[in-house]
Amino acid sequence: MFDALIIGGGAAGLQCALVLGSAKGKPFSENKHIGIITHQKTSHLQTALFNNVLGLTPGTTGESILNAGKAQLKTLYPHIEQIENEKVLELSKTEDVFNIKTNKHIYKSKLVVVAVGYTNLMTIKGLEHYIEPHPRAAIEKDRIWLKNVDHLVDDNLYVAGSLAGWRSQFAICAGSGAHVATDILTLWNGGKHVKVHNKIG
Repeated sequence: MFDALIIGGGAAGLQCALVLGSAKGKPFSENKHIGIITHQKTSHLQTALFNNVLGLTPGTTGESILNAGKAQLKTLYPHIEQIENEKVLELSKTEDVFNIKTNKHIYKSKLVVVAVGYTNLMTIKGLEHYIEPHPRAAIEKDRIWLKNVDHLVDDNLYVAGSLAGWRSQFAICAGSGAHVATDILTLWNGGKHVKVHNKIG
């Protein structure tokens, strides 16, 4: 049983996992079981090249960020369980627990964050009635979003990144993942607002 399970290992999913992982020392978060299904094959980062992102060396590739992100998560926050080489097929809910079915296993989680791409090829069964045309993409591109209010789709079901209705810009998607993570941490902290920063010294 996960306390939070992130679906998707792109910019939004990895950033969400990193922020959740960084809160391990907080009393409200230290015993939480957190996982991420790091499926990346449909991430737009696979073919991206970055020259306009603050802090990234011009010429950085999206593929290198995907690989480095998983390594960063594993090195800094090994308590976050990374589930690789699995694709989510179906999401359902029994009472207050989500059932996440992949091509290999079935997982259970109290919270779920959906952070996969926003193409109309997104085929996770159980999410169909939340899907609408994307509000910030060109109509001819046929992009979708999961209708949400401030990243919350339904009780304990979050969406992050371009699938949350944001434009497909790296910094925006990563920020969306961080936003969702701090909302989850705030929830775990009894509604008291949480942000996690590291400082020199």
